[in-house]
Amino acid sequence: MLLLPYAAAVGVTGPSWPHLPLLGAWLAGYLFSYYALLAVKTGRPARVRPQLLLYGGATALLGLPVLLVRPAVLGYAPLYAVLVAVNAVHARRRRERTLLNDLASVAQSVLVVFVVATVAGVAPATLAGVAAAVGAYLVGTVLYVKTMIRERGSAGYRWASAAYHLAAFVGAAVAGWGPALAAVFAVLLLRAALLPGRRLAPVQVGMAELAGALLVLGAVIAHWG
Repeated sequence: MLLLPYAAAVGVTGPSWPHLPLLGAWLAGYLFSYYALLAVKTGRPARVRPQLLLYGGATALLGLPVLLVRPAVLGYAPLYAVLVAVNAVHARRRRERTLLNDLASVAQSVLVVFVVATVAGVAPATLAGVAAAVGAYLVGTVLYVKTMIRERGSAGYRWASAAYHLAAFVGAAVAGWGPALAAVFAVLLLRAALLPGRRLAPVQVGMAELAGALLVLGAVIAHWG
């Protein structure tokens, strides 16, 4: 979830030097948000102050050259603020594993596609298809992983995941995302329909999703790159 949108967008726009500090700022910002939300959850920010200072400082230092080159990226700040606020509310209520909170995190990741485009000097709208394809995969992953771990016994989640993946496959075919991406979504549909209920270890689920992410990445770059 963290690297796929960035890698897909850079693969399509082509790399430029500001993408490197952007990647560092993105990773450092993720770690900063992890500890910040932990502070919100526990109500004890002093316990994670060193991590907040370290990763907050790293995010600022790495983000500065990106802002100097492309100040337009500040336009995404309000959207991120809203989405992080959703995370903060759920952290405070100790409900981080709810579907809405997961979807807010997915939206934050997908927005990186447009940030990468802006940094590359490319109109963000030209990467709308990339964002849609990556977002479709990530939302499906959230649903599927829940059927394999936390919602393993929920028939409702299984049906919702299978129905979503069917819609994503049809959408990929109808939207003209290319035969490779349609084939990938067909495979994802099969895994969402056939694997829930099987006793797979979390590491096995994670490795399968890593493979799925790499397939999506390759298909996206092949079609739009």
